Amino acid sequence: MTCNKEKSNNIYGLILAGGTGSRLWPLSREMYPKQLQNFNKEKNETLFQNTFKRLTLNIDDKNILTVTNIKHQNGIKSQLEIFKEKYFRDNDYKIITEPLSKNTAAAISLGVKYICKFLSHKNQDPIIFVTASDTIIDDIKSFASTFNKAVDLATNGNIVMFGTKPKKADEGLGYIKVKNNKQLSEKVKTAKKVIEFIEKPDINTCNNLIKEKNCYINSGMYMFKASIFKSEMKKYSNEILDIIEKAQIDENNSPNIQYNIFENLPNISIDYALIEKSKKTVMIELECDWMDLGSWEAIYENSKKDEKNNCFLGNVIDIDSKDSFVYATSKLVTTIGLNNTCIVETEDALLVCDKSKSNEVKRIYEKLKDINDETHKVHKTVYRPWGYYSVLQEGEGFLTKCICVNPYSKLSLQYHFHRSEHWVVLEGNAVVVKDDIEYNLIPGESIDIKIKETHSLQNLTNKPLKILEVQKGDILDENDIVRLCDMYGRV
Repeated sequence: MTCNKEKSNNIYGLILAGGTGSRLWPLSREMYPKQLQNFNKEKNETLFQNTFKRLTLNIDDKNILTVTNIKHQNGIKSQLEIFKEKYFRDNDYKIITEPLSKNTAAAISLGVKYICKFLSHKNQDPIIFVTASDTIIDDIKSFASTFNKAVDLATNGNIVMFGTKPKKADEGLGYIKVKNNKQLSEKVKTAKKVIEFIEKPDINTCNNLIKEKNCYINSGMYMFKASIFKSEMKKYSNEILDIIEKAQIDENNSPNIQYNIFENLPNISIDYALIEKSKKTVMIELECDWMDLGSWEAIYENSKKDEKNNCFLGNVIDIDSKDSFVYATSKLVTTIGLNNTCIVETEDALLVCDKSKSNEVKRIYEKLKDINDETHKVHKTVYRPWGYYSVLQEGEGFLTKCICVNPYSKLSLQYHFHRSEHWVVLEGNAVVVKDDIEYNLIPGESIDIKIKETHSLQNLTNKPLKILEVQKGDILDENDIVRLCDMYGRV
């Protein structure tokens, strides 16, 4: 993929990939959020991968950075692996990690400082494009065209927003009102001055807004020069800028900024912190399609429908339903006579709601979080850089898992303070190192791992390795892992 305009070494991309996607629960969880998942099986790529690939049309791949929470670092790393041969010839991708979530103002400020300190050349004033990792754009050539026009606006000292005309009312989005400006339109025909922001209005206000010609949806994408961003942040949100500018930023260590510094930052979006206050904010209209996959209704709108306007994904059998959405991941789901209903099934949770209420799923997520229910945080199947594991059963003092190790992959050399483990090989050939002694196991063979005994598990073949693991102990928690050596950099 190439774009007509030559890529500049002074343009950087900042992908924000630290969100939890709570409105897409139960599929999206805190430890495996929506940006790491594939909602379009035909393309066989996740939302994050789609976003990264789109940016390479206009930005040198070495200038694309991802800002994410440290708990998502390994997921992002593994998703970038598929681009290694095409883009990262020396494994030269950049991931900036935050110790905790503090919203987009903090994340962008951290990313801007990292670019200026470690990546841009001396005396350069880099142009930075910021985008979320969970939007869908199919017409990427038209997107590349809009991008190039935005560069001209940003070069002239504007903070550029990317707007799109609303197709229907959506309470979960932000809206902007604009007016024509001769000076801007002479530079870029579709550029307009931003005069008002309306963040996530009620449905009646939404219905009125979408009828107005001067109203657009805020896509959540921005472009600016680093110097303009810093000067405007100093003017309107100096507390954030001051903390970030004074902080010691590590280029290679994770997280890239200390927890006790980052926790003092205000939890505020870039819209409230800067965009809505700055007098330098302008908007350019996207020449391409755009969709925010922020709710199950949005997934439904972006999916193919049958003759009764239903969308059924997975193993679903239906009779006489209409205008409904059913997403099944692990079980057969049968439905009769649904009308405007949303059903999402996973291994350990079931969501049923009126499709028009899918924006309120976040309330369920927050309630689960308040009562410390683990289903807000993890799936029964948890993905790791080396493969995945599925929790089969757990009880007082025991837990069983099925572990699948990808071909030529390896778990870290580790030990546990509170649990012992018993491994049984189900499929494939396992290489187990235990206290510096190597064991080669075939299906049906097993091995015991004692408390505090160092061990690792490796698959040296081109076929998946499956292990049944039985844990016994007083604490059965993923935090009870002490890594001594790890090929994925998790030590």
